Amino acid sequence: MWDPATYLRYGDERSRPFHDLVARVAADGPRTVVDLGCGPGQLTATLAARWPAARVVGLDSSPEMIGQATALGAPVEFAVGDVRDWRPTPDVDVVVTNAVLQWVPEHRELLRRWAHDLPAGAWLAVQVPGNFDAPSHRALREVARRPAWRDDLLPLLREAPVDDPAGYAALLTGAGCAVDAWETTYVHLLPARPAAAHPVLAWMEGTALRPVRAALDAARWADFRAELEVRLVEAYPARDGQVYFPFRRVFVVARTGARAEENQ
Repeated sequence: MWDPATYLRYGDERSRPFHDLVARVAADGPRTVVDLGCGPGQLTATLAARWPAARVVGLDSSPEMIGQATALGAPVEFAVGDVRDWRPTPDVDVVVTNAVLQWVPEHRELLRRWAHDLPAGAWLAVQVPGNFDAPSHRALREVARRPAWRDDLLPLLREAPVDDPAGYAALLTGAGCAVDAWETTYVHLLPARPAAAHPVLAWMEGTALRPVRAALDAARWADFRAELEVRLVEAYPARDGQVYFPFRRVFVVARTGARAEENQ
């Protein structure tokens, strides 16, 4: 289960990659804009503000997230659905998927399929976290390997579920797209408050720790969380009341059919 309130603890930091991604989409007057994995909907609403004449659709697999998104009252059609089942209609000119595809093992094939099925000249904008080798995720895997948890948790954790920018560029260029791919490391300055959970632990509870929490009962989750926090305190010490949290993200913006247009 996704918890919108937990996810939005660091809403400003989580929203910046979305805005940086969409800024590279130069669509002019799209007919339909789709946000796959829209979460609680605030960022999807900005797409409706940017393209007010477009039909804007937000899709997410979490009923809790869609419930919160619908309550915004934005001019967006929100619905529960799985990105793996989504197929574009002929009028879809922009597809955005932000911090979603790392959860989908077969997402590379989805990208190929979407690039093929979208109309020529459509935009496909993707952002995935690229921090799976960061101290936070190494600590998560190290704790999960301990005897108390490994049988339940190791099948849930992924070493490297995403590619680097060159990998996605090659994939989508091979699918006939013009591609702009890059990576950015954001250094988030997270407040470290006395008697509160370590801020990187609080951050991870909104995303990477979600399947761990779902797999453990309350007592085992409390033990796991406490041991992970010890390691995060060592990896990300507080300085002057804040923790410096580098976070790498991978971006790719592709335009379908554009390579063929350029060669004419």
